Amino acid sequence: MFKFLAAFKSLLLAAVMATTLQAQAQTPPAVKVVYHLSDGIPQASRAIQNIRNHLAADPTAKIVVVTHGAGIDFLLDGANNTANQSFAGAIGDLSAKGVGFFVCNNTLVSRNIDASKVAMEAKVVPSGVAEVARLQAREGYVYLRP
Repeated sequence: MFKFLAAFKSLLLAAVMATTLQAQAQTPPAVKVVYHLSDGIPQASRAIQNIRNHLAADPTAKIVVVTHGAGIDFLLDGANNTANQSFAGAIGDLSAKGVGFFVCNNTLVSRNIDASKVAMEAKVVPSGVAEVARLQAREGYVYLRP
């Protein structure tokens, strides 16, 4: 009787594990998207709304925003959107939802902007353009330019 129960327990455990593995295999990986911003406040205002809509449609999406040139402006202290509202709240909200923000150090240097002026949620990367290329080529991110 004990052998039967041990065998039954082993079979039951194997069935549960197989079902769990099958369920995990059927879950598609999260879509990874890089939003590329280089055109200033109007583009950033559009991008923020696009990202909100994107996350509403697909909350599992992994989204990063990479900026350079005038695209970094919305991530600087005191930046306002086209409706003259601070970007700070939107940046904080999206960051809390897992959105990453990246600022080009080449732009900071060429525009003589101290990194301390960048929103605390953002990370400075050596080159915005190189970061976009790396994300696409090495990490499989889909490219979007709002």
